[in-house]
Amino acid sequence: MLRRRLVILAIAVAALAVSQPARLLAQGTVTTQPIDPFGQEIMLAEKTIVFTTGSGDWDTAYETLTEAFKTIQAFLEKRGMKATGPAMTIYTAMDDVTFNFQAAMPIAEAPKGPPQDNITTGKSPAGKALKFVHRGTFEGMTATYDAISHYVEEKQISSKELLIEEYVTDFLATPADKLVINIFVPLN
Repeated sequence: MLRRRLVILAIAVAALAVSQPARLLAQGTVTTQPIDPFGQEIMLAEKTIVFTTGSGDWDTAYETLTEAFKTIQAFLEKRGMKATGPAMTIYTAMDDVTFNFQAAMPIAEAPKGPPQDNITTGKSPAGKALKFVHRGTFEGMTATYDAISHYVEEKQISSKELLIEEYVTDFLATPADKLVINIFVPLN
């Protein structure tokens, strides 16, 4: 099932590339670094997060996630809080056209009072996962997800029905062609 999800994600990202070729023509290819892990088994630590949920179309994924992270950032600023780590997207469902997500930022402790501004508090996924790294444009992740899909299939790895992207570079401030993204595939 994860293989199918990775293939769908790769197809969706490729569709995004076709729908916005002008953005891609201005972008150069950014290769991985020799120190970047590919399929490294790690333990994800559970973190307290604030997040907003949503859904979107792959052809506007970057814009959808940008707005979601702006909402979370505004919430944190309004509450006088700071993120304690990189922003992350937790993909909870996807097909070749759409996706459901949680755009999240880790925090030291849950805010007091009821949720507001469509922001919820919870815990990030934890446990064994495979770590991969993507460097470059958000739209250019097709090759990365294709490689992940082949790796998972070749190794016959059993995984959970979600994917996590952790933005090593600031998702809101980094130029779109300079992103560094850790991709986690949680294992069963």
